[in-house]
Amino acid sequence: MIARVIARAPLLRRMLAADIPAVAEMERQAYEFPWTEGIFRDCLRVGYDCRVLEGNGGALQGYVVLSVAVAEAHLLNLCVHPDRRRCGLGRDMLNHAMITARIAGAERMFLEVRPSNAPALKLYDEEGFVCIGRRPQYYRSRTGREDAVVLARELGKA
Repeated sequence: MIARVIARAPLLRRMLAADIPAVAEMERQAYEFPWTEGIFRDCLRVGYDCRVLEGNGGALQGYVVLSVAVAEAHLLNLCVHPDRRRCGLGRDMLNHAMITARIAGAERMFLEVRPSNAPALKLYDEEGFVCIGRRPQYYRSRTGREDAVVLARELGKA
């Protein structure tokens, strides 16, 4: 008899307080100016929709943090582990966030992204986000501050 191992697809599940150290470590690996563990704890505490993408063996491959209020959603953070990029995981998490927001009653989604983050800008463009403005000096950078590009997408009614 031949044993057959079937790899399961990554699981997008609610972030737990116990996930925060691993999430913060991934954040540090991915970004030069990362969120702190305290920021992630605060996101859980206030009830934002925080999800982690768990792969085989329980290793975290990404996470997403979403705020939904009234008819608007704000994508606060979306990150794929540096070793798992270019596999479609970011797109999957983004699409899940849009569905979650729509189910929660949001009709549009907003986000900020660095103009220097070409892969993210490409993803958001392909998923129908459009530029609606800039936030001057929004992000820290090696040379001081960097603007944020503000993007939005209509989600429609649930």
